[in-house]
Amino acid sequence: MRVDLRGVRLFDPAAGLDRVADLLVEDGVIAAIGHGLPHGDATVEAEGAVVTPGLCDVHVHLREPGQTQKEDIDSGLRAALAGGFTDVCAMPNTRPPIDDAWLLRQVLGRAAGHPVRMHQIAAMTKGQAGADLTEFGALLGEGAVAFSDDGHGVARSTVMRLALQYAQAFGALIVSHAEDPDLAGSGVMHEGKVSYRLGLPGQPRSAESSIVARDLELLRDVGGRLHVAHVSTKETLALLRRGREDGLAVSGEVTPHHLLLTDEAVAELGSLAKMNPPLREVSDREALREALREGLIDCIATDHAPHTAQEKSQGMLAAPNGVIGLETAFSSLYSGLVQEGHLPLERLVTAMTAGPRAVFGLKAVAVREGQEARLSVFDLTARWTVGPGTLRSRSGNSALLGRTLQGRALGIITEGRWHPVAD
Repeated sequence: MRVDLRGVRLFDPAAGLDRVADLLVEDGVIAAIGHGLPHGDATVEAEGAVVTPGLCDVHVHLREPGQTQKEDIDSGLRAALAGGFTDVCAMPNTRPPIDDAWLLRQVLGRAAGHPVRMHQIAAMTKGQAGADLTEFGALLGEGAVAFSDDGHGVARSTVMRLALQYAQAFGALIVSHAEDPDLAGSGVMHEGKVSYRLGLPGQPRSAESSIVARDLELLRDVGGRLHVAHVSTKETLALLRRGREDGLAVSGEVTPHHLLLTDEAVAELGSLAKMNPPLREVSDREALREALREGLIDCIATDHAPHTAQEKSQGMLAAPNGVIGLETAFSSLYSGLVQEGHLPLERLVTAMTAGPRAVFGLKAVAVREGQEARLSVFDLTARWTVGPGTLRSRSGNSALLGRTLQGRALGIITEGRWHPVAD
């Protein structure tokens, strides 16, 4: 099978590539880049589009098993394709959690054959109860790419310390859900002027930063590799900076919603702006943007968290945390950061391609002859409005409903084939 694209902008910052050319894919490999190349069996009509290495999201919730009324593996991967992603890493806080090799094998089998490749993060503790560690060796043998109790802060320091030691023996990555459950308490948004004005219980910044400080001290003590999920405060960024300067193997990710919104959105959107960690203040958002620009933050990850309309309609106190983001991540950040001059396009692409793959030890992808063709194709001129009719996810709990964005995925190339975003 041969696929060709004509007159596209090939953009791969990690490879130092930015040029307009034709591209030919043959048997799943980039066979040639140049001008006047022979046509393939399928010609992608995308002249003027931007072709990047395949986008990779290292933090998604696909809800299977146990909550398929919100999302399942198939619907979640279709949403990922619509957002231009070729790879996603699914979190293990399903029902039951992905905490044994048999269950891991089952979910990976459900994803087999889909154009978007699903990688699975396994639970760090059995039942994600924060006590007994899972069988890291058996889970890695079945394809786990990291370990996390995401959705649950690990309160017991002895457990996190042992997990770092155990993972180090396998060269594995621990992903921290940085939250002190006692400090977070019943808070449903960021604790500050807005929560006081709205009369809602808030979560203090220290609920996040205190756990990051603890985990970095444990990392200094026993070694290992630590990735901090959904960083949301400037205090956490200061801790990551110090850890990097001290030579610790620590990385971090930030979500599109924390880069674009603040706690003021709660007054406008209600429970559609309820998430964990909560949206923070303007100073935090600006610090996150700067950390992304300079490379202190390695990855952009959506924390795609589907919930039904009925669940989200319960109001701030009762509604579950989370928003969907796979389909809007690139478009919203291109519109809100790149076009507004807050972030260069090369940093956006790097943080959605090479950055996450490097942190999670996934196979590198490049727009280069002889490399596997895992490519994302975008029309940066396309404008579209986020709404129920434009989303492929089974749930519609987006904080961007009604917003018009610029830039949209046309499709992806994986397994030697062109997979367009269906109209």
